[in-house]
Parts: sequence; structure tokens; C-alpha cells
Amino acid sequence: MDDRSRKDIRRILKIFGIQADEAMVAHLARNPEVDTLKVRVILQDITEYSGATPEPPLGVVIEDEVRRQNDS
Repeated sequence: MDDRSRKDIRRILKIFGIQADEAMVAHLARNPEVDTLKVRVILQDITEYSGATPEPPLGVVIEDEVRRQNDS
């Protein structure tokens, strides 16, 4: 893999990380009754290939929780 590809990947992940952080913080602020936010992050290849789609297709799914700090 070349440096340009790595830089593009890191740029995309950085943008996503910042936007996802802001969205989740705002969502938790608007929903104070939620103690645990269950989230799913999906990476999906949306490239229009001229031939057959690569096998296996590019795809990553991450599920996890964002918990509020317990004050007790």
C-alpha cells in the first residue's frame, strides 16, 4: 500500500472520529435519561466497480456501548 492511500485512510478516519464524537456527545446531552448508548459503526465499500465486486467485499461492523459516568 502506498503512502497516499494510508494518508487518505487516516484522513477519513480522523474526520469520522471527530464527527462521531460530536454527534454522540450532543445526542447524550439531548437525552439525559439514557445511561448507556448502544452504537453500531458500519464501514461499507460503495465503489462502483467496472467488473465483479471483490470477494470478500470490504465491510467492518463494530458494536459497542458509550456509558455515562456513574456519580455514586
